[in-house]
Amino acid sequence: MEQIIAWLVETIGKMGYPGIIALMFLESSFFPFPSEVVVPPAGYLASQGQMNIYLVVLCGILGSLLGAYFNYLIAMWLGRPLLMKYGKYFFLPPKRFEQVERFFLDHGEISTFVCRLIPGIRQYISFPAGLARMNLLKFFLYTALGAGIWVMVLAWIGYLVGNNMVLVKQYSHHATFMLMAGIAVLLIIYIHRFLARKKTGSTYRKNRACE
Repeated sequence: MEQIIAWLVETIGKMGYPGIIALMFLESSFFPFPSEVVVPPAGYLASQGQMNIYLVVLCGILGSLLGAYFNYLIAMWLGRPLLMKYGKYFFLPPKRFEQVERFFLDHGEISTFVCRLIPGIRQYISFPAGLARMNLLKFFLYTALGAGIWVMVLAWIGYLVGNNMVLVKQYSHHATFMLMAGIAVLLIIYIHRFLARKKTGSTYRKNRACE
C-alpha cells in the first residue's frame, strides 16, 4: 500500500489536476478504486504548496460526477434485466444491485445524496438512478453534494496528515463514523417530514370528501 501511495503521489504530481479527475472517475464508476488513496495524496501535495486545495476539491468532485454519470448511462443502456445478468462484470453482483435498488426505491432522490457518503455503496447508487431515469439536474446536484462532502473530508485529512496511509485510514474511519451519524439524523428528519406531509395530505383529502 505504501508503494501504491508513493506512486499515486508521484502520478498526481506529474499529471496534476487532470490526474485527480481521471482517478476519481475510476473511483466513482464501477471500478473498485478507493478514493482514500487518491484525494489525500493530492491534499498532501497542496500542503506542500505544489497544488491548490480548492482546485483539488473541485477536480475530485468533477471526477466523481463523471464517474457517476458513466454508471447512470450504463444503466440506461443495459436496462435492468441485462444489468442483473451482466452486472457481475462491473463488480455489481445481483444481490448488491438489489440492495442498492431497494434503497433507492424506498428513499427516492435523497438516496443519491446519502449513498455518496456510504462506503461500498457510493459507486453503485447511480445504477438505479439511471434505470429510473432520474432528472439529470437533480442527479448531478445530489451527487455533487454527497461527493463534495466526502472529497473535502479526504482533502482535509491529506492536508493535515500527509501521505501517511495509517493515519489516513484512521482519520477516514473516524470521518465515516461521524458521517454515518449525520446521515442517520438526516434520515430521521426526512422520514418525520415525509410522514407529516403524508398525514397532512390524508387529512386534507378527508376534509374535502366531507365537504
